[in-house]
Amino acid sequence: MAQHFLLSAASRTLSLRSIYKAGEAAAHETFCKMRWPETDGEAVCPVCSNQEAYKITTRRKFKCKNCHHQFSVTSGTIFASRKMGFVDLLAAICLIVNASKGMSMVQLSRDIDCQYKTAFVLAHKLREAIAREVQTGEVLEGHVEIDGAYFGGHIRPHNEKAKRVDRRLKKHQTGMRRVVVALRERTGRTLPFVAMTEGEGVALAQENVSRMATMSADEASHWDALHMGYDVDRVNHSEIYSDHGKHTNMVESFFSRLRNMIQGQHHGVSPKYLHQYANHSAWLEDNRRTDNGTMAHIVVSNAMDAPVSRNWKGYWQRAA
Repeated sequence: MAQHFLLSAASRTLSLRSIYKAGEAAAHETFCKMRWPETDGEAVCPVCSNQEAYKITTRRKFKCKNCHHQFSVTSGTIFASRKMGFVDLLAAICLIVNASKGMSMVQLSRDIDCQYKTAFVLAHKLREAIAREVQTGEVLEGHVEIDGAYFGGHIRPHNEKAKRVDRRLKKHQTGMRRVVVALRERTGRTLPFVAMTEGEGVALAQENVSRMATMSADEASHWDALHMGYDVDRVNHSEIYSDHGKHTNMVESFFSRLRNMIQGQHHGVSPKYLHQYANHSAWLEDNRRTDNGTMAHIVVSNAMDAPVSRNWKGYWQRAA
């Protein structure tokens, strides 16, 4: 009986290994097709652009027949020097795009069975690839809403009520407070920026919004300068949120998602990385009606098209 149980357990282990190998091969093929769509997944040498290469199946690598350079499907991409399997990479991508308000790195590390540091760096690499679709350099057109929201910088309230201070005052903040200024087309893209003050949004609008566009803003005085170049609708939020079509509800929807991401999932974000979370939230907001499968393919394609990350490559070899 014991021998039969051991043989049964061994057969189940072999079966799981075969399933994993089959899945790894399929995931590798998916990455190849995303990296080299023009050749339907056939390897193209990144050095000499030759389309003929030997397959080194034991290591999932290729060797160019022309220059003899060895490379993998992730060479020269944001996943360069990766150690994680392709199945785990795809699983992480699917989990991240499926989380409509972000996912904590503790949860991601548990779901794909890796260290917290590995999940943290992987997620930031994916956010860097996502940002290439958000920050395209194209100006916004049509009707654009603008607003800003502050994140971080507060000190913890004192235990005793008598010793508590007004944490909104600058002297009672940590110096880590930043504002995310967002520009959002009513029927299109969301474009976020991280600044020190909300008033910097005027210069950002002049640089990133077409002169033919119309705009909506709230009653804050720093938006008065927008009237110099744009037709601007203003809504006084102390009296009304929407006044016969004059509102900033679309950009406020983006801030709601970003706040839920930072406060509900990450519980605090360093200003050093705030721009990546803002771009991630903007991408989720713009693709809120896109199905998860398509979103996963978009992220894989962006990652295969993105160059080696200068911010996250060699993360372990320096203080970051």
